[in-house]
Amino acid sequence: MWSSRIQAWLFVVGMACCSLSAGAAELTISAAASLTNAFKEIAQTYEAQHAETRVQLNFGASGALLQQMAKGAPVDVFASADQETMDQAQKQALVTAKDRQDFARNQLVLIVPTDSKLTLGKLGDLAQSDVQRVAVGNPASVPVGRYSKHALAAAKLWPMVEAKMVGAQNVRQALDYVARGEVDAGFVYATDAALMKDKVRIAFEVPLDITINYPIATTVDSTNSVEARSFVAFILSPTGQNILGKYGFLKH
Repeated sequence: MWSSRIQAWLFVVGMACCSLSAGAAELTISAAASLTNAFKEIAQTYEAQHAETRVQLNFGASGALLQQMAKGAPVDVFASADQETMDQAQKQALVTAKDRQDFARNQLVLIVPTDSKLTLGKLGDLAQSDVQRVAVGNPASVPVGRYSKHALAAAKLWPMVEAKMVGAQNVRQALDYVARGEVDAGFVYATDAALMKDKVRIAFEVPLDITINYPIATTVDSTNSVEARSFVAFILSPTGQNILGKYGFLKH
């Protein structure tokens, strides 16, 4: 008799646990590599306020994330480091214009190892013979690479730097190349440079005639669009904006 009661009790508890598990929402966020640290804290804070939700984060170059989505990877929210990639996502009907918003800004900088003896104050200084290797994100898929190429092309310096270019698959790889002293200089965002002040230093801010704006959007194929919109709203809220500011991002 007691055995039957215990079995029945265990069955009820098990069913309750299954119900709780089934009711838990899981969000998959694909975000640009430069957002890694900020979005990890944002996700933790969001989960603390929404106990029924689990946030899965997927970071990488914006172009690579777009390719994943185009091939069917399940994503609820997409955050890109540039408008061009989000434009492509919209053209491919992965996101819609009405669900797209800008949420942060950044700055492009040139960094060198902290112990570098080079004196670099402007883009033209990259022509120095002592500058032999420059980390640049792949312009075809990495927004920081596109911004870098745009600035260099405007200064008529792209062919010269391209000859010294060490390609990076995302901005964090470019940062690591410089931090490890594997290149003489590299193009990254100001927010990335701030993460390794003990290993890299900013030589100068790269002049740009365009603004580095980060757009975010819920995806058309999201299986939890209500929660996805809630997460985007949290990013745009004072709490989300303060966390982004903590990591050096500028308000949009």
